[in-house]
Amino acid sequence: MTAPNNDRPRARVALFVTCMVDTLYPQVGLAAVDLLEHHGAKVVFPGEQTCCGQPAFNAGYRDEARRMATHFLDVFASLVEDGDVEAVVAPSGSCVAMVKHFYDVLFEGSDYDGVRSRIARLGPVTYELTQYLVDVLGVEDTTAQYAGTITYHPCCHLLRELQIDRQPRHLLAAIKDSDLVQLPGEHECCGFGGLFALKNSHISTAMGQRKVENIVLSRASVVAVNDVSCMTHINGLLKRDRRECRAVHVAELLCPAHAGQQAGK
Repeated sequence: MTAPNNDRPRARVALFVTCMVDTLYPQVGLAAVDLLEHHGAKVVFPGEQTCCGQPAFNAGYRDEARRMATHFLDVFASLVEDGDVEAVVAPSGSCVAMVKHFYDVLFEGSDYDGVRSRIARLGPVTYELTQYLVDVLGVEDTTAQYAGTITYHPCCHLLRELQIDRQPRHLLAAIKDSDLVQLPGEHECCGFGGLFALKNSHISTAMGQRKVENIVLSRASVVAVNDVSCMTHINGLLKRDRRECRAVHVAELLCPAHAGQQAGK
């Protein structure tokens, strides 16, 4: 990796690892820590963290979602308020969008003024991983290597809610020995959409199949994504169709210690 800038104080960030990464893909969280720490950040991992509340919120269980969101704020907003960390970083556009945009919806009304003030402080310093690497740490090149063709699927919450697109593409384009190609129909949803995939499985599968067909057209050996939920959905369909291409989280592709071994799985 390129050497971090030692002329400035070391940033302290709290990693929100997210539920699916913690439970199913811990290697994504490890890659995120490696990237952040090499490029000048000191990573704090609050062991008491749980879910941000997004699944309950999307399902319409607002009271349950508020309890989880309140706990999230108790854990992460407290770290920011006490000056223990300067930012919260997550390897997920979906969860970051929940904190930055949908907590305001979840806690509408004057009854939640105290909570809303905490959200107002936490939201601006909550970042998706590639956004923090590029926009805050100023990373241009992680010096990762991958001998193959990469395409990129911009996950919906990352692109539409957070309007983050340049940062992951910039870092992916810098991967040595690789060829970054455009994905046909790249802005179309993969069909996962959280509970959408459960309640509308036929539509979800059809959308995912269209995404897989476009991935095949790209002739890429890996498709990079920023959310492991989309990664899971796409990989299930790729495997079912017996395709060699696999979806890989950007953290693994960008981290030299992970890129070669993980992208080939």
